[in-house]
Amino acid sequence: MTLLILASTSVYRRELLNRLQLPFAVVRPEVDESALPGEAPQALAIRLAATKARGVADLHIGADCWVLGSDQVAECEGRALGKPGTRAAAIAQLTTMSGRLVRFHTALCLAHPDGRQWADRDETCVQFRALSRAEIERYVDTEQPLECAGSFKSEGLGIALFDAIDNRDPTALIGLPLIATARLLRQAGFNLP
Repeated sequence: MTLLILASTSVYRRELLNRLQLPFAVVRPEVDESALPGEAPQALAIRLAATKARGVADLHIGADCWVLGSDQVAECEGRALGKPGTRAAAIAQLTTMSGRLVRFHTALCLAHPDGRQWADRDETCVQFRALSRAEIERYVDTEQPLECAGSFKSEGLGIALFDAIDNRDPTALIGLPLIATARLLRQAGFNLP
């Protein structure tokens, strides 16, 4: 049986992949997630998803497995916003995004140790409503979104920060576009409906 490996330690990606009801293993990818000089946010997400998948696949040379890598980069006014890591950085990110349209580039890559590889991506546009400093602080203190690109959790209270969401796949904003993931897994021979 072909093994599926998720190249991510994200709890959110694991929960999403579980929805497809396929057994999978989890391996932490050892990847520097820094942007290259002049690298656009969309290109960064695509490169990181492929680097994660390929890096873990290369650890399994000779094995019958597929490795799924994914990455998400938020873009506000042409600038990439990563995971904040601290309360102050989360407040600063949400302050920057207040009242603005933010694009979330979510890329995925499915790689086999033999070199085969397929990729896809999703773009979600989020219109943030105008947020007061008190609303931002209350949200950050309540949900602690310090490890989330863009400093929010749309599957939780973060949805209250938005005026609108425009996307093809509602799971993409959480971190793994399941429509594209299912398509790539079927292409690789996994049995899905």
